[in-house]
Amino acid sequence: MDFNLTEDHLMIRDMVREFAEKEIAPVIMEYDESQEFHWPIAKKLAELGMFGIIFDEKYGGAGMSYIHYVLILEELARVDGSVALTIAAHNSLCTNHINLCGTEDQKLKYLPQLCSGESIGAWALTEPGSGSDAGGMRTTAVEDGESWVLNGTKTFITHATVGKISVVLAVTDPDAGSKKASAFIIESGTPGFSYAGKENKLGMRSSDTAQLVMEDCRIPRENLLGQRGQGFVDALRILDGGRISIAALGVGLAQGAVAHSIKYAKEREQFGKPIGSFQAIQWMLADMATEADAAHLLTLKAAQLKDQGREVNKESAMAKYYAGECSVRNSSKAVQIFGGYGMSKDYPVEKIYRDCKLCTIGEGTSEIQKLVIARKLFA
Repeated sequence: MDFNLTEDHLMIRDMVREFAEKEIAPVIMEYDESQEFHWPIAKKLAELGMFGIIFDEKYGGAGMSYIHYVLILEELARVDGSVALTIAAHNSLCTNHINLCGTEDQKLKYLPQLCSGESIGAWALTEPGSGSDAGGMRTTAVEDGESWVLNGTKTFITHATVGKISVVLAVTDPDAGSKKASAFIIESGTPGFSYAGKENKLGMRSSDTAQLVMEDCRIPRENLLGQRGQGFVDALRILDGGRISIAALGVGLAQGAVAHSIKYAKEREQFGKPIGSFQAIQWMLADMATEADAAHLLTLKAAQLKDQGREVNKESAMAKYYAGECSVRNSSKAVQIFGGYGMSKDYPVEKIYRDCKLCTIGEGTSEIQKLVIARKLFA
């Protein structure tokens, strides 16, 4: 596999890096403390085409590759995981579900406003009683004339309070086993559709997370997304791409931990010399840099396969699993290198330490990724 980046890849990467350092870095703790959604940053990213990275230009997308997508998310996450998660969740989940499974009419109606950033998308699978066990879903969708009526609650939904367009999974045929669920498009403002319980989170605190509640929520028949009964099958396809985005998020956080630690190790002096001259610190940094590079390469491999239209189930799971766990290990070492200052919100590694845990949980826990990988190994 050829991972030599093109001139265009490098130009996009450098542009996003400059943006992140100039526009995001100065305000990240302000948003982290307030837990307010970063609207000013989101609007600027929309102007750069970041809400439609991987989608066709005919729908208003930027028409970029998954390699571009990975590089963009890494650069954003190096500076702030919350902002990177906004772009990842919007592109990979709601928007991509409509892109992959929608009718042409649905694509023409929804993709332009999603790709432009005029509307932010939410994707709702998880429920209070069903996380890794999606088959335990209880949200229902019942046909009633020319409508579907939905009832149920979704939890831990990114963009639940700020999203204008949501893709919601619900049970349509309770006795159909793996074909019991279907997907639906719901617009904000629909009667019976609301949000509740905004989460007070450990990390990713300016990324919006809350519950979506459906109480006799009536939507048009044409808002069924994809084929009836194919909800779980389609969701797995969406998650294969989504896991690449979370892998890139983990890589960026891991890279940020390395960069901040190197800088600090050069500046911080103990016993009359920079701590970077001590072997204990050097070995930690060597481990961190090696793991971050390995995670980056796994993620690029998955992205390249995705661009080639090949199956990425195993590769996306590997990348997501390794990059997520790598980010946790790197951030822990970074806090150790910073010592007491690593516990202070005045230094960046404290936030990285909190943010990266999401990468081992969101879009499938590390344990689920290992099950996916093992299943492929024995196939």
